[in-house]
Amino acid sequence: MYHYITLKELRPKLPKVIEKIDTALERYIISKHGEPIAILLALDDFESLLETLNEQEDKENLKRIRKGIQEAKKGKTVDWKSVKKKYHLS
Repeated sequence: MYHYITLKELRPKLPKVIEKIDTALERYIISKHGEPIAILLALDDFESLLETLNEQEDKENLKRIRKGIQEAKKGKTVDWKSVKKKYHLS
């Protein structure tokens, strides 16, 4: 669950907000001048989100690798001489 709080409201409430984040895994979106600027969440929550992102990135990379292997098997390749010429490699 997300709670919205302004930066001005947060300053005096920071210890209580941190306690809620730690004990209830609550998340806070912080705004300044009406615009969201940051989020506060528990470290475990953050690490879990990063792990999920990394797993998704790994899945996408694996898809690209598999696609490349399939294309190579079909003969859809580029010879090294053409690559060197295209990218001005010597």
